[in-house]
Amino acid sequence: MRRIGVIGVGELGRALVEGLCGGSDTPPEVFLSPRSARTAAGLAERYASVRVCADNQEVVDRADLVIVAVRRADQDAALAGLRVSDDKIVVNAMAGVRTDALRQLLGTGAPVIRVIPLPTVRERRSVTVTHPSHPEVDALFERLGGALPVADEAAFDVFSTLTGTLTTHLAYLATLTTWAAEHDVPAADAERYVRGLFQGLGRALGDDRRGLRRLAADHETPKGNNERIRTTWFDDDNADALKKALDGLLADLG
Repeated sequence: MRRIGVIGVGELGRALVEGLCGGSDTPPEVFLSPRSARTAAGLAERYASVRVCADNQEVVDRADLVIVAVRRADQDAALAGLRVSDDKIVVNAMAGVRTDALRQLLGTGAPVIRVIPLPTVRERRSVTVTHPSHPEVDALFERLGGALPVADEAAFDVFSTLTGTLTTHLAYLATLTTWAAEHDVPAADAERYVRGLFQGLGRALGDDRRGLRRLAADHETPKGNNERIRTTWFDDDNADALKKALDGLLADLG
């Protein structure tokens, strides 16, 4: 694997390094930007193949493949003025930043690949959407749980929209525990049960022989409790409202 640079060592940058270097007998050389100094230094202490650079230009110069994982609001401060030669590979992990905009900011003719990695790359369990397909970038993310190349940026935006539902799912689970507490169940017990309930369901998602609607059908009985909540709460109006919210986000990403 080529030498990898990571600009932006926040939660995602740290997860990428942990996934690439943890539990590997042959980890890649990784060069980190100096911002988030404590996190970067901690990773360099844990992994012998990780180095913290003096600045972002050194990250670019030392690496063959550069992962940009800064927040969109910080991109100008972190990237303006960088010199990126055309023989590099730039991996754009910034949500909402299109390829043309990043290429213009960097002033480079290097390949720019958009990706949607999630923090579970640290466990090498995250399927990462990529566009356009690139053999080295796809191979890197296959190592981290799987690569899913898509045909164009329109499809990429659809997957970005899906990713925007993660905290809604967690808020839904939190609402379940709050409801239980309002009915005099200790909050800690309710949260423990809800976590276990949906962790078990998550394992069922690993069975890709069954589609999602098939899984739903397999987890309910006719006129049973699950069917009752699904049909009385998550009804057609509720589903349409969700799709409308997704359409709104997709329009803003385009």
